Order: sequence, then C-alpha cells, then structure tokens
Amino acid sequence: MADIDINNKSKKEKIKIHPTSVIDEEACLGEGVEIGPYSTIAKNVIIGENTKIEPNVFIDEGTTIGRNCNISKGVILGTPPQDFKYKGEQTYLKIGNNNVIREYVTINRSTEEGKATILGDNNYLMAYSHVAHNCHLGNGIVMANAAALGGHVNIEDNAILGGLVGVHQFVNIGKLSIIGGCSKVVKDVLPYAKADGHPLKIYNLNSVGLRRNNFSEETINLLKEVFKIIFRTGLNTSQALNKLKEQFPNQEEIKNIIIFIEKSKRGITK
Repeated sequence: MADIDINNKSKKEKIKIHPTSVIDEEACLGEGVEIGPYSTIAKNVIIGENTKIEPNVFIDEGTTIGRNCNISKGVILGTPPQDFKYKGEQTYLKIGNNNVIREYVTINRSTEEGKATILGDNNYLMAYSHVAHNCHLGNGIVMANAAALGGHVNIEDNAILGGLVGVHQFVNIGKLSIIGGCSKVVKDVLPYAKADGHPLKIYNLNSVGLRRNNFSEETINLLKEVFKIIFRTGLNTSQALNKLKEQFPNQEEIKNIIIFIEKSKRGITK
C-alpha cells in the first residue's frame, strides 16, 4: 500500500474526490482512490490503491484500509469502541485488501493502547452488520445483513454468519463453519461445523461448504466421523479429545479441531 500525500498535484490527479467531501490533510490516499459526496476522512487514515468510498461514509482516525476495497454508502469505520473501559487511548482499525463493506456497516477500533480491530482480506460484510472493538476476522468471511459481533470475537477464514446472528464477546468461530440466521452464539463454534438456533446447537458438518472449498470426499467422511465422536458418543469433551488424538494423530483438519477445542475458554457449542 502506497502512502500518498493528497496535496501532491501529480498524485491528486489520479484520485477522484467529490468536492463536498471533507478530507483531513494528514490522510494518505493511494492512487486510484475514489471518494463520493459528503464523505469524511479523518486524520491519520490510510486508504490503499483503487479503493472506492461511496457517499456519506465516515472514516475515523487510526484506520487503515487496503487495496481494491468497496465501501458502500453510510458506512462508519474506526470510531471509538463502545466499551466503558476505553479512556481515549490511541487505538486502531486495520482492514485488508479486496473487502466489500456494504451499506451502513459499523466497525469500531479497539480498546487498550496500541491494540487494533482487524479485518483480513476478501471479506463480505452485508448491510447493517457490526464488528465491535478488538475483533479479529480472518479472510473470506461472510457476515449477512445485521449480523453483530461483541468485543474480542475471533472468526477464522471462510466462516459464514447468517442474517441477524448475534455473537457474544470473546467467542471464537472456526474456519469454514456456517451459522444460520437469527442464531444466538454464546460459546465457541468448531471449525467445519453447521450450526443454528437460539441458543445455538451444532447440527452437522458443513459438507456443502467443504466441497465448495475442494475438500475431498475422503476428508469429509473422516470429519463426519470426528463430529460423531465429539457430539454423539456420550463422551465428555476431554474424553473425545483423547480419542481423537489416539485415532487420528496426523490428519491436518483434525489437528485444527483439537487445537481449537484446547484453546477454548468459553467452551464449545454442543
């Protein structure tokens, strides 16, 4: 990402800024950036090459946005955390490349000095979704309309959250999992799981998502067996983990599940 002085005439010609927008002189805009009417870009904001900012967007200080992102109308990025502990410390929001952030999405910067809320690459956040302070989202994630994350939520790559899903603070959501609309998520969700409900329950393996991501049928069948051991044999979590370690010592996807469970602090959704 190039840091570009918007007052440099040779660079400014390559940037399209609507005259009604307000851009702080300390903001850095990459080549090919477009900013629509009535948008506001605060100081110490960095926007990467070819990112498009639609009308009425507000981007607060300490926000970095990567290349080739599309920020839709009414989005608000990098505003202070909605956290009583926050006392004005310098914190950040870091957004990667190729993200689509649709209408009226809100993403807060972090709490605690020097910390950042992080959104990786190639994510799609639909209208009215919310990402709270200190969340860490990986790559290829979909949050459908009005899905909302509490603070310190971690979402791994290629997970999908349905519309109106609510996620409790400090929850971890595993890679390639899918959570049905209107679900209430209060405990961690295993990688590759298909979950739904209020409160949430695991229903099966996310087989469709795995096939779309080129998992072999052999691996899918193996993961089905793993889910049976964890959820349908009557074993408690510790017993199930021991059996997985004995029975599948070398399979990468199963190692991901074991590590995920061992790191869980809130416990896993059953």
